[in-house]
Amino acid sequence: MIALAVVVGVTTGFGAVGFRKLIGLFHTAFYSEGVGLFPEGFTWLGLILAPMVGGLLVGLLVYRFAREAKGHGVPEVMEAMTLRGGRIRPVVVLVKTLASSICLGSGGSAGREGPIVQIGSALGSSVGQFLRLTDRRVRNLVMCGAAAGIAATFNTPIAGVFFALEVIAGEFSLRSFSPVVVASVLATIVGTHYLGDEPAFRVPEYALVHSWELVLYLVLGVACALVATGFIRTLHFSETFFEQRVCVPEYLKPVLGGLGIGVGGLLLPQILGVGYGTIDVALWGQIPLAIMVALIVAKILATSLTLGSGGSGGVFAPSLFIGAMLGGSIGTVAHDLWPTWTGPPGAYALVGMGALFAATGRAPITAIIILFEMTRDYNIMLPLMFAVAVATPLAGWLSRESIYSIKLKARGIDLHPKDQNERLAGISVGEAMKPAERLTTVSPEMSVEVLAGLFSETFHHGFAVVDDHSRLVGVVTLNDLETVIRTKQTTGKTVRDVCTTNLVTVFPDETLEDVLPCFSVVDVGRIPVVARADPKRLVGMLRWSDTVRSYSQVLLDLEYEPGTTLIRCDIHAGDPVVGRTLRDLALPQEYVIHYIQRDKHLLVPRGRTVVEAGDRLVILASGATDEDVSRYFYSSNGNDRGGPEGLR
Repeated sequence: MIALAVVVGVTTGFGAVGFRKLIGLFHTAFYSEGVGLFPEGFTWLGLILAPMVGGLLVGLLVYRFAREAKGHGVPEVMEAMTLRGGRIRPVVVLVKTLASSICLGSGGSAGREGPIVQIGSALGSSVGQFLRLTDRRVRNLVMCGAAAGIAATFNTPIAGVFFALEVIAGEFSLRSFSPVVVASVLATIVGTHYLGDEPAFRVPEYALVHSWELVLYLVLGVACALVATGFIRTLHFSETFFEQRVCVPEYLKPVLGGLGIGVGGLLLPQILGVGYGTIDVALWGQIPLAIMVALIVAKILATSLTLGSGGSGGVFAPSLFIGAMLGGSIGTVAHDLWPTWTGPPGAYALVGMGALFAATGRAPITAIIILFEMTRDYNIMLPLMFAVAVATPLAGWLSRESIYSIKLKARGIDLHPKDQNERLAGISVGEAMKPAERLTTVSPEMSVEVLAGLFSETFHHGFAVVDDHSRLVGVVTLNDLETVIRTKQTTGKTVRDVCTTNLVTVFPDETLEDVLPCFSVVDVGRIPVVARADPKRLVGMLRWSDTVRSYSQVLLDLEYEPGTTLIRCDIHAGDPVVGRTLRDLALPQEYVIHYIQRDKHLLVPRGRTVVEAGDRLVILASGATDEDVSRYFYSSNGNDRGGPEGLR
């Protein structure tokens, strides 16, 4: 893995250098009459047409060769890590490189980080796939590529490592650490050889003037959380709007985004492109307050238009841009009011950059380290850490999803596996248990011989033991019976002699999250459920299988392949499938019955399971519509209810 990390790191390093050079070439091609984002002598019509032509080229490239190359790239890498073992199509390397270079070179409002992360990840994935490595090792190489891309592009080797671990993998693993570090270091060496060893931003010397300034940095952290939430929601709205509401061919949507960018560029040319030049000016406090405030809103709208319409670029640079303008605005006001105990506006701009990226990407460690590496100024670390620590949890409270994960959540992919246990808190024991009236119970006076026959007849693994007054005495299991049979002393033995009376019980109003540990603590497969007011009155039995079924229902909206439709099919009396087994339905292989809801209970589907009126079948159908599935349940024996109306 170390040797492969060397290959991925060096290859991605050269890819990052080529990517940055290619952006410059396309920028020259689109703005050949001058230098910068608003070249002299370039007509207003040309300023509008450049992003539109770039959008058309991007749309054609992405639509024809690799749809996953549109947008900001990082969510696609995270999706591949979650669903496909890190496997990314090799063609993404070329398409993403060209599409992002054209988009950024023509004035698209986006960043370089998303594309180079996807390019590096695709390179690492291609190496792993070529060598037929396991999913774990392919994912490791994807992380190597992501770290190498960040490191080479921004000259930030440490931040590259933490970005791969904190954002792409979502966890810190020692097993992955060494290869990722090697790839990041080598990519940085390649990048600095060709691009120089200068920091990304040159900043004046800063110092915390007074301890009371932390109050202002607290305000800045809160403001960054609010603006970051607005940025996340605006971008997500734009992506959804262009995908669902704009009724033009897919490859023409970036042209509309380019039109909006061009018009906005006429008013505020600073929003075009990556925007690092404007950030530099803000760090030196040379942008008027009104312009900075306007640029906050304009950059959010411009980036949302670029990426939402199908352009290709990242969100890291826009986050830094918006944070710099927000911090600079607050710093300007603060310094005008309290000039003797506040630092210059540039200090607040720098802190705003880190705090806003941390709030949008939910990557506080990466934000702190990457700002330090991009500026090499340690004096700003204390206020930066403080503002990031305020902004990140507040943004998480305002919006559960980050700017990367919200796109995946819309596709049904949840990147918060720990939260699934929290969802069990919404399911009570009473909902998941088998109620007492449906249980087979035994008397404590029943003989062992009769008990053995009952186990043989029912195929159950355990029974609740209740007395003549329906009071809970204990639980007898198949293991208890086998233990007494091995002693060959069954004569005269009753259930009372072999059952377990020292029981762990639960109440119906407890949640599955509360009682789940009981199964492992006492190593049992079933737990009696008793009334809270009368702990001896049996109201049901919670089996391990009941918990698993309920948990599967919680996970329904998670990890199924893109293109798979979740269909809920309600069965009514008179439907042709009533009374037939699932095996008799002869469903196609691409239809998987996930579970059956019958009354308040969930059934694990088996071939011999008989469909009953009132059942709800939850089906995962790959590449099928409601109408396709309805044919197997409603369209026979003259009982066609018109298809989708029977689906819920």
